[in-house]
Amino acid sequence: MRRSHPSFLLASNTGPTRILASSVRLARWRRSPQHTAAGNRSSTTATEASGRITTPFPDPDSMPKLPFRFETSFALFAKRTPRPFPPPFLSPPSGSFSDPLSTHHQSRDKRAFVDGELIRGWTNGDDAVYASDYFICANDGVGAWSARPRGHAGLWSRLILHFWVSAIQEDIMRPRSPDRPYRPDPVHYLQQAYERTIKATSGPNNCLGTTTASGAQLFYKADTTGSTSCTSPLLYVTNLGDSQVMVIRPKHQEMVYKSKEQWHWFDCPRQLGTNSPDTPIENAVIDTVELEEGDVVLAMSDGVIDNLWGHEIVENVSKSVERWEAGEGGQASGPRKDGANGGMTFVAEELVNTAKQIAKDPFAESPFMEHAIEEGLASEGGKLDDISVVAALCQRNVT
Repeated sequence: MRRSHPSFLLASNTGPTRILASSVRLARWRRSPQHTAAGNRSSTTATEASGRITTPFPDPDSMPKLPFRFETSFALFAKRTPRPFPPPFLSPPSGSFSDPLSTHHQSRDKRAFVDGELIRGWTNGDDAVYASDYFICANDGVGAWSARPRGHAGLWSRLILHFWVSAIQEDIMRPRSPDRPYRPDPVHYLQQAYERTIKATSGPNNCLGTTTASGAQLFYKADTTGSTSCTSPLLYVTNLGDSQVMVIRPKHQEMVYKSKEQWHWFDCPRQLGTNSPDTPIENAVIDTVELEEGDVVLAMSDGVIDNLWGHEIVENVSKSVERWEAGEGGQASGPRKDGANGGMTFVAEELVNTAKQIAKDPFAESPFMEHAIEEGLASEGGKLDDISVVAALCQRNVT
């Protein structure tokens, strides 16, 4: 993503929450034979160590157990090393000649903090991702801020993620009466995250940036119409901007759902942060999607969808699950059915590697190229960008 938008844009309201269950029919784009600048696809992981900052998951024992859960993994490719987070989010450089001068020296704590708490998630260039049993997320910081003083798009994408997860957990753990059970409130969570990020980056900290936000929370619905009560998985998808959540049913090789990108104009998506008129309460789109066990939910930055068409993502993921079930992709920690017990790592890595191959190919055909030409702009090849994929397999929770 390249462009942040000026302060004079006017936001528009979105429609109501939608309930989606039917599969998405895709127009199939056939790639022409291409000269491949990148050569043969590497079988190594696409995760760039230089662009990865990790923090531990919250303690799962502190969360209520739901009927369904995600098995998750992720893969990352950063087009450049991220700008280091500034103080107070990272420890400041040493002021002593006898100590290492660099904030990122091995002797210093590289973990990022806000309000005395470890910042959740992972940083990938200007992207940020999160993966847990019940929530996945991919935020895409607007890279143009990296060229400006005090610009920290990667910090903005990471803080929105951190406070988003905090808001979900706080609401789940809040005491309730039996007649008022917990129900997800996605817009409220993202709005809280947005307001807390503004507070954390204001005042003496004064960090500028904007980010898209795309997340999926796993919940369930109960069917009490029959003689017995049964539950089925239900996904709450929240999107603002041009990152994407996609649901794939590998056993049928079909796309069940994908979120729709939101734009102000070409290459300028809706975004949260400095000078942006967009807010979650006014502009976030919420969808609820009925899932089945074995469905794969993806949270992706636009580095994927700018380089691969939807049907290519479906084919890639479905083939990866099939290959994992056949014994490829590394050691499994249990049965391989549906991509379980390690298969989501293989799925995410294969998808990132494929998107990276197109992104680095100056002769490739890509969705970004197609959209640019439609706008009357000269464009050829893939779009080199941060590429982030979180893959989550929907499973029944074993009691």
